Amino acid sequence: MSPSFSDRLARVQERVSAACLRCGRSSDEVALIAVSKTHGPEAVADAVACGLRRFGENKVQEAGAKIPLCPGGLTWDLVGHLQSNKAYAAVELFDLIHSVDSIKLARMLDRAGDTLGKRVRILLEVNVSGESSKFGLKPEEVPGLLEEANGLPRLEVVGLMTMAPLAPEAEKARPHFRRLRELRDQWSSQLGTPLPELSMGMSHDFEVAIEEGATCIRVGTLLFGERSRSEVT
Repeated sequence: MSPSFSDRLARVQERVSAACLRCGRSSDEVALIAVSKTHGPEAVADAVACGLRRFGENKVQEAGAKIPLCPGGLTWDLVGHLQSNKAYAAVELFDLIHSVDSIKLARMLDRAGDTLGKRVRILLEVNVSGESSKFGLKPEEVPGLLEEANGLPRLEVVGLMTMAPLAPEAEKARPHFRRLRELRDQWSSQLGTPLPELSMGMSHDFEVAIEEGATCIRVGTLLFGERSRSEVT
């Protein structure tokens, strides 16, 4: 018999607490984003019944179909890559967009926010590892984009996001998470811009991310279970 959602959630929460204890942080400093991509509204309802209120989606189109069928009063994060032609829909649907990686996208989100009369909270995605297969800004591109984005009236840059290279050993992600934290501290000091949020760490490496300063972790598989091959898009 497979574990229930509440059992899986309890295990993740135990691991979050243990990671925080190891590095002298409070578990209140780390937000758990339940990544519900490819799982239906019923799975979200199960998570809500267990006390979760913050969910992550990868695709704007999937989220647009799912969110109206989910319980109200939830917080939704876009954690996947965002194409500029879906900027307006993303601003309508999401409370925080983790994956801004160009000034073109930042400007489109600002315009969408102006049209909708909404403040747009974003994270800048940084490709710390330099992998060509990953989205994100090169570190040297961030200060310039950050300064310009801070001048856009509807945007609020609240932090940074990264994805570490996928590896069997979670410890291999540590240098990448540490580097993002160091860069955040450097840019905050140089530009006088608070960047309180660090979105880093997923099911396979969230404990290392917490130890290196993550303020939000993106956990899907450990909570919702493995997706069948037919569900993966």
